[in-house]
Amino acid sequence: MENNNGQKIYKLTMLILIIIIITSLITAFTTYQYLSKNNNLITIKADTGSLEGLEYTLANFRSELDKKYMGEINDEELIEGAIKGYVDALGDPYTTYYTKEEMKEIMEETNGNYVGIGIYMTMEPENDVILIIKPIENSPAEKAGLQAGDIITKINDVEYKGSQLEEASNKIKGEEGTEVKLEIYRNGELKTFNVKRENVLISHITAKAITNDIGYIVISDFEGGCAEEFERKYKELENKGIKKLIIDIRNNGGGIVDESLEIADMIVEKGANLLITKDKNGKEEITKAEKNPIINMPIVVLINEYSASASEILAAALSENGKATLVGTKTYGKGIIQELHQLSDGSGLKITTNEYFTPKYNAIHKIGIYPDIELELSEEIKNQVVLEEKDDNQLQKAIEVLNQN
Repeated sequence: MENNNGQKIYKLTMLILIIIIITSLITAFTTYQYLSKNNNLITIKADTGSLEGLEYTLANFRSELDKKYMGEINDEELIEGAIKGYVDALGDPYTTYYTKEEMKEIMEETNGNYVGIGIYMTMEPENDVILIIKPIENSPAEKAGLQAGDIITKINDVEYKGSQLEEASNKIKGEEGTEVKLEIYRNGELKTFNVKRENVLISHITAKAITNDIGYIVISDFEGGCAEEFERKYKELENKGIKKLIIDIRNNGGGIVDESLEIADMIVEKGANLLITKDKNGKEEITKAEKNPIINMPIVVLINEYSASASEILAAALSENGKATLVGTKTYGKGIIQELHQLSDGSGLKITTNEYFTPKYNAIHKIGIYPDIELELSEEIKNQVVLEEKDDNQLQKAIEVLNQN
């Protein structure tokens, strides 16, 4: 008797799973029809005969849902869900579909202003966790004590994996003045933080003269306007009489590749290789420096394990062209490029389109950039929320290297 019941439960479970799969196919096909008619996304080349057969089959399933499904069918939600599932099925954590609302938030962040807690995050694929690259300076996250290297395990008591990065990001954002509860894994311990959401103003660059002749520029990210801000702040330092420069891209998770290349173009000789990219067909493109450099002085670039993507492009371009000494630890190793497309309905699609290589054809993806001078941050200061310059042994090493020139 128990065995028969078990078989009935098993058959019922399998039936439910089959229905779920069929429903997913229906919404996917509905999405294809919708997007094709409205030219919102892309034209997919396929076997027309096969599509006609599929259309007939799925139309019958949809007809049954319309007749018998007792709930309401929201076509817009089905379409959005289907597109997300369609793109997620590629298995690439960096290729993502964004709804209109998500795309709006991304554009606000790119333009340097949004409501949230002020952290840069990434997915750590090896362990499928959400990693905090760094809190934004003077943000609610920094004030609450969140640190680079923290792993977000739960948001408002709900567990999130690295593959749920976009969903997690949306949960962390919210109305100004409200709080979000984060569970953080740090150094073998779980900690809880309640952080108030605020309007966060993002500045890409901070700069100052660290000694009489050494300038210090910290690049937090490579979002829109970063290169222009870098040039402006460099010239301010130049007017103060600096003769040497430290560029700090530690904990910089990347951003817009062109912003990084524009900065490299200010330093590298005209005509030199800055970046090599290859697409899915192996087609190669070489980006070269287009201008005469405006920065001609000894440079040290500080890097660490959270320097990724556009940061690695800048570090490699300067290092391999003999324009900078790299100090710190091996970089993250994200050597693929995504293009962000805003679609006609306001939604967006971020697509992995190319793998990139250093000016000397060295691969970066899952490898990283190795420093010329490898130096770990001192253990006693790794957990400091605010790192004092005098305690920052990597920064002090950079000063030492420049003083030897």
